[in-house]
Amino acid sequence: MASQPLRVAMIAPPWLSIPPVGYGGIESVLDALIPELLKLGVYIELFTVGDSMVKASKNHWLYEKGQYEFIHKPAYDSAVISSAHMQFALNAIARDGNFDLIHDHTILLGPMALANLDERFPPVLHTVHNPPFTVSGEKLTVPDNRPMWDQFKDVAKLYFTCISKAMVGHAPQSFKKRMVPTVYNPVNVCDFPLVTEKNDYFLTFARFHPSKGQALAVQACLKLGVPLKMAGSVAGIVKYRKVVMELANPLSSYRSLVDFRYFSDEIFPYLEDGFIEHIGELAGQTKVNVMSHAKALLAPIQWDEPFGMATVEALACGTPVIAMNRGSMPEIVQHGVNGFLANNMTEFTSYMKRIDEIDPETCRASVEHKFSARTIAKDYLNRYKLVLQKAKRKK
Repeated sequence: MASQPLRVAMIAPPWLSIPPVGYGGIESVLDALIPELLKLGVYIELFTVGDSMVKASKNHWLYEKGQYEFIHKPAYDSAVISSAHMQFALNAIARDGNFDLIHDHTILLGPMALANLDERFPPVLHTVHNPPFTVSGEKLTVPDNRPMWDQFKDVAKLYFTCISKAMVGHAPQSFKKRMVPTVYNPVNVCDFPLVTEKNDYFLTFARFHPSKGQALAVQACLKLGVPLKMAGSVAGIVKYRKVVMELANPLSSYRSLVDFRYFSDEIFPYLEDGFIEHIGELAGQTKVNVMSHAKALLAPIQWDEPFGMATVEALACGTPVIAMNRGSMPEIVQHGVNGFLANNMTEFTSYMKRIDEIDPETCRASVEHKFSARTIAKDYLNRYKLVLQKAKRKK
């Protein structure tokens, strides 16, 4: 008699549809992951929003559409949405009573809501997408989150995985016993065509923020006299025309935001049509075309990036990556093989001059196995089984 399929309740955030229309990190991950898990025989009931197009074994939703318009509101406004979405999922899971495992992708609220479930609920695997663990000794502009993570060290049913080994390295030691091995974010390689003949421009692809380092990419391209296209939102604004309108308004409320001031002060003065350009947030075929024809993707990051979806997507197109040697970048970029890792901007700029040494086909091959949706789905299936084994031993 054939064994019953593993039944997983997968909880997505309530902010964006799956797949997302524009930028959406977690949502893009789930769009790649869910179909491959289904092919592996996993039964998945997905808790998402009503305009999600990805089809799990069954989709549930409380909200008819993504609630992104409220995500940046104060917590006392936005929390009612995430709380309602989570409680809706928990109510349905409890009524069902036959799930083997909950796989949670919500940020912060998930661990809190799932930490002390009663006997009606199965074990939980929470993927730590964000925020990364704060680091001892660093000057923090956000609250230290290590005391929060430390509170989960003895929670019986709740287990965690991170999206890079670099991310795990900063986890509180007491918390690590609740963790299972890292699972990288997946990419549907077939959605990104290999392009071997590149155009002359370099590309950045990220929301504008000092941590992303676009201003450093601007200065490097000015120094070398090479074109740069910068894709990404500015303080949540996705269209360049809207950005310009807010820049022209001295009373714009956006001026209170770090992202906006960074663009205003360190990016905008250097923009020049055909040379240094902001091209807004990209999605769909436009995104693929721009990314696949770039000479290289530049990632002069100024923080320990937990993962970089854009870097993996670029490599899938055969577009090499030049990144600062921080965070997860050494786990994605193989120095001298599919791009370069720089320790400072002098090295970074010098590697831009050597980018023709990198073979586009090698770039694509570097992600086909390690980050393909099929590979990552198998990794997650193994983590599901590991969590169930650990939970069984705890009984």
